[in-house]
Amino acid sequence: MSGEDEEIRAGGETAGDGIRGTARGTAPVPLSVLDLVTVGAGSTASRAVRTAVDIARTAERRGFHRYWVAEHHSMPGVASSSPAVLLAHLAAHTERIRLGSGGVMLPNHAPLVIAEQFGTLEAMAPGRVDLGLGRAPGTDGATAAALRRSERLHEGAEEFPQQLAELTRFLDDSFPDGHPYAKIHAVPGPVQATSPGGVQDPHRPPLWLLGSSGFSARLAGSLGLPFAFAHHFSAANTLPALDLYRASFRPSEALAEPYALIGVAALAAEAEQEARRQVMTGALSMVRLRTGRPGLVPGPEEAEAYRFNELERGFVDSWLGNVIHGTPDAVRQGLDDLAKRTGADELMITANAHGGAARLRSYELIADAYGLPG
Repeated sequence: MSGEDEEIRAGGETAGDGIRGTARGTAPVPLSVLDLVTVGAGSTASRAVRTAVDIARTAERRGFHRYWVAEHHSMPGVASSSPAVLLAHLAAHTERIRLGSGGVMLPNHAPLVIAEQFGTLEAMAPGRVDLGLGRAPGTDGATAAALRRSERLHEGAEEFPQQLAELTRFLDDSFPDGHPYAKIHAVPGPVQATSPGGVQDPHRPPLWLLGSSGFSARLAGSLGLPFAFAHHFSAANTLPALDLYRASFRPSEALAEPYALIGVAALAAEAEQEARRQVMTGALSMVRLRTGRPGLVPGPEEAEAYRFNELERGFVDSWLGNVIHGTPDAVRQGLDDLAKRTGADELMITANAHGGAARLRSYELIADAYGLPG
C-alpha cells in the first residue's frame, strides 16, 4: 500500500460498502447526526457554522457514524442552504466521520452541478462522502421557482427518477454512445482515469434517497439504494414507508440487502425540566414556520412566555410527541424503543434547541448514555 493510500485510509474510509455503520458502545444500531445549522435569536450565521464544526468534531470523537446537513432555503433560522459549501468546510475540520447531505434537493439543481460538487467533495475527503437526495424543494413554492428559474416545479413521479438517472450517469461517466451528454464529463470524476496517465479513484459517493412518504421508499428499494426516512417530521408514515422500502428492495451493486436509517428528533439534558425548556424553542419555531412566519429560533425565555392558542397547542402537543427528550437515560430508552419498533438500521439524531451549547451537550450526554468512546 502506498503512502497516499495510507493517508486516505487514515482519513476515514469506512469498511465494507461505505454505507453500513457499526453500532458502538451499547447502542442498538449505529448513531449519526443530522444538523440544520440553526441560527438562534441573538446569534449569527457565523456562530451557527462554528457550532456545526464543534458538533461534527464531537460526533467524530464520540463514535457517531456520519454527520449530514440538510438543504433549506429562505428560512432565517436555518443556515444550511448550501450543503456542498458547508461540507467542504466540515471536511477540513474532521478526519474520519462520514459527511453528507440529508439531503440535496435534486429538482433545485442541474444534475451535472451536483455531480461536480460531490466529486470535488470526494476528492477533499476520500471515502467518507454521502450524497443524500430528496425531491421536495426544501422551501416554499415561490422560493423554489426562484431557485429553478421556472414556475414549474419538477418533482413529480416522472421527473425525479429521470433526474436521478442522469445524475448517476454523470457520477459514473456512463452515458451511452449517441446520448447528447456522452461527451460531457463531471470533473472530478471517472473520466480522469481514462485520460493519458490517469489513475482510477477508488471512491464514488454512495447515493441515498430521502423521503417522508412512500414515493422515495419504493424508488430506493427498486434501485437497491439505501433509504433515509424523515421520522422526525413524518412519524405516522415511518412504518409504512420502511415496509414498502423493504418489500420493494432489489439487490444492486451498492447493496445486497436493504439499509434504512431514520431521522429522529432527540435532546438530552441533565434534568428533564431543562430538556423540555430547550425543545420548546424548537416547538415555537415550528409553529411559526407552519403558519408562514419563519424566523430565528427563539430563546427559552421567549418560548416560555409565548401563549399558544388552541390550534397551536394541538400542533405543539403532536410535534412534541415525536421528540425524544429528557434525561440521558430517558432519551436512551426512547431511542432503543424506536429502533426496536421500526427495525431501523441506523438512527440519525437531530437536536431541536435554540443554543449551540445545549445541542452540543445533548450529543455528549447521549454518547455517555451509550458508553460511546471519547
